[in-house]
Amino acid sequence: MKVVLFCGGLGLRMHPTTETLPKPLIPIGEKPILWHLMKYYAHFGHKDFILCLGYKGEEIKKFFLNYDECLSNDFILTEGGKKKQLLKSDIEDWKITFVETGLNVDIGQRLKAVKKYVESEETFLANYSDGLTDLPLTKEIDFFNKHDKTACLLSVKPFYVFHVVSADNGYVTSICQMTQSNMRINGGYFVFKNKIFDVIKEGEDLVNEPFQRLIKQRELMAFEYDGFWASLDTYKDKQRLDDLVLKNNASWQLWKNHDQT
Repeated sequence: MKVVLFCGGLGLRMHPTTETLPKPLIPIGEKPILWHLMKYYAHFGHKDFILCLGYKGEEIKKFFLNYDECLSNDFILTEGGKKKQLLKSDIEDWKITFVETGLNVDIGQRLKAVKKYVESEETFLANYSDGLTDLPLTKEIDFFNKHDKTACLLSVKPFYVFHVVSADNGYVTSICQMTQSNMRINGGYFVFKNKIFDVIKEGEDLVNEPFQRLIKQRELMAFEYDGFWASLDTYKDKQRLDDLVLKNNASWQLWKNHDQT
């Protein structure tokens, strides 16, 4: 299936980094989060990508135009450096379509802007491009196909920590750490039927209006997953993800065992 990736946001919560670098290119370990996400989809056989570009889209184009697979893969160098033979590849079999979808544009309109690139597909995948998971993707797709609805999103539990404060007449009496363990949020990782385009009207976002219509029509499904999921929204998120990579505990890198076989 084709994979639509929304890459055009301003990434305001990651300033000042995003003043020069679009959020999808912020590195997790040694590679941009966008690369991690594309490797995840490619692991499941989905290697036809459509990038919805906007803010600093030219930087994303430059990244792939200048991508040197020899820097991240084993290779053989012969003929005094003239000939390179890759022993394995990152992106050689990927197809990437780069589409400028505007600067200050909502997700729904970015999706409409790439309609012609997926109109031949009965079903396609989509993602916000700022979240990572070890979700067995085929399970969500099977769930979607079984229910035969218009759209499906990934429902996850966020790792939010709060310090709950109790006070008496202005004096703190207790403070304790709590998590919103029962709350579920939209984790992205969408599966859509092509008729999603009939639901999105001009100028609309994806969630605020179209999803509300689908809810009323009972056409929006949620696949619940309680495994690893994390988004890149703040520098603290980046530090957490970087740390997982450093400790070789990046569970979303499902392709690693496959690459080593």
